[in-house]
Amino acid sequence: MSTFQRARRRLRAHPFALDTALAAGVLTCMLAGSLVDPHGPDGVTWTLHAPDLLSLVLMVLAAAALPFRRRAPRAVLGFTGGASLVESVTGDPRAPVAMCVVVALYTVASTTDRPTTWRAGLLTMTVLTGAAMIAGPLPWYAQENLGIFAWTGIGATAGDAVRSRRAFVQAIRERAERAERTREEEARRRVAEERLRIARDLHDVVAHHIALVNVQAGVAAHVMDKRPDQAKEALAHVREASRSALGELRATVGLLRQSGDPEAPTEPAPGLDRLDELTGTFRSAGLRVLVAREDRRPDHAPALPAAVDLAAYRVVQEALTNVQKHAGTEAKAEVSVVRVGPHLEVTVLDDGTGAVRHEAPAANGDGGGHGLLGMRERVTALRGTLTTGPRYGGGFRVHAILPVEPRTSAVQDGS
Repeated sequence: MSTFQRARRRLRAHPFALDTALAAGVLTCMLAGSLVDPHGPDGVTWTLHAPDLLSLVLMVLAAAALPFRRRAPRAVLGFTGGASLVESVTGDPRAPVAMCVVVALYTVASTTDRPTTWRAGLLTMTVLTGAAMIAGPLPWYAQENLGIFAWTGIGATAGDAVRSRRAFVQAIRERAERAERTREEEARRRVAEERLRIARDLHDVVAHHIALVNVQAGVAAHVMDKRPDQAKEALAHVREASRSALGELRATVGLLRQSGDPEAPTEPAPGLDRLDELTGTFRSAGLRVLVAREDRRPDHAPALPAAVDLAAYRVVQEALTNVQKHAGTEAKAEVSVVRVGPHLEVTVLDDGTGAVRHEAPAANGDGGGHGLLGMRERVTALRGTLTTGPRYGGGFRVHAILPVEPRTSAVQDGS
């Protein structure tokens, strides 16, 4: 850091000392100006002129007020303006004390708003210039009188320009700070969304496969002695379900361990094309599942988006897992996947009578567990709707409506 920068920082840290030095400099300039008389005998040569005692007192008092210009700018402007007015009426020449008025007016303009600057500047220029023109012995159009008008205007204009620049710099700084906070909030939001997505995926994978493992293990333990062949088949299903669960968990953990952007997955995400495989795993666990599909794509209609395809698959998976866990051993499930216009409707019904139903959902569909919450988050993220609740006469119903086409396209088609 250079010597000039260190001195500038030290002066900024002590503004009163800086204003005191400024007052001393202004007083020196006023004393030098009061000693020079531009009106010599020949009208050209400048001569020395001894100022009277009143002018000296007014200059000292006006300069003594300048160190307090930051604390009370309007009061300092009024005091220095009054001193300059008295000097304009009684003294000759009239310009020196007006230097303090220019500094005070600059301070008012740089620390207040523009309307205040206009009022203070016009009042100061009008009063001092008018008093000098009316009360002075010089012609009213003398350069000293016009100089007072010009310098006070320059002081007000310069102060307003400095205030505008400070406001502009402050606005840029605040905008940068706000942008930084926005970036941090956006990063935290994305981290939270990714955490929720991973939690949903892990819940869907673990809940589905562990439920199947639990059911098949119970079957194997029940028939181990009397029907060993059936027990072996059940254990084979257990091994297959556990292998699938480990594979999906390994893929998820592998994505989490990557330091950079994740690469494309080696295996595509599950979708409705694997619906038969999904329902087959539940049938092998003893759940009766009926599937009705009418999701063929109409002519000129867009293909099913990958996010919608995955969400529909996960809704069916979680709903059937809840049926397997809570609806009772004699429950029967019905799965319906229908494409209606710009929407895909997924419905899962069961006639179960289990005591604990679907993670204790309330009548409005808000459940106490994570399964229904995960389904609702998936559907809501796609701007769809999810309705869950008990059926009349027993059982439970899960109904999801997922938008297949963008809303703008749907509106244009309907217009």
